[in-house]
Amino acid sequence: MEYSELIGKRYSVRSYRSLEVSDEQLQHVLDAARLAPSAANRQPFQLIVIRTAGREEELRRIYRPEWFTQAPIVICAVGVPAWGWTRRDGKCYIDVDVAIAMDHLILAAADQGLGTCWIGAFDPDAAREILGLPEDVEPIAFTPLGYPADQLGPKQRKPLTDLVRYERW
Repeated sequence: MEYSELIGKRYSVRSYRSLEVSDEQLQHVLDAARLAPSAANRQPFQLIVIRTAGREEELRRIYRPEWFTQAPIVICAVGVPAWGWTRRDGKCYIDVDVAIAMDHLILAAADQGLGTCWIGAFDPDAAREILGLPEDVEPIAFTPLGYPADQLGPKQRKPLTDLVRYERW
């Protein structure tokens, strides 16, 4: 699939079929995240792969909607600030680095015919507890990973003229 076609087909899936994701597909999407660029190539993230079967109730403490655990897999991307690059003004780039890795993962999933949905509105305390995260590790994003049971609707996006400026603000 051409890249422009891929980004047009990717959407936030909120209904999943009960089909399993193959180990090869999972490795493909995880490797796409691994290949993502990061500041100073630090790769200050880890991906936690969670099989949802039998853990639905527990995982819904992290994010409540039922569709979150319909997919056979949920992936959590965490950042490790101590591993991150920091800009001169003190801004740590782990959020940016994790976002790039997750974007690569999500696009690779779409290329495999799999669905995802970027989730940032989760309960970080529940995530820490359930995933056994150390204090110095920050949960940043989750996504289910599975076969979509819904279909892409029309995408609503702002026109480029509302988003792009040239030379100055």
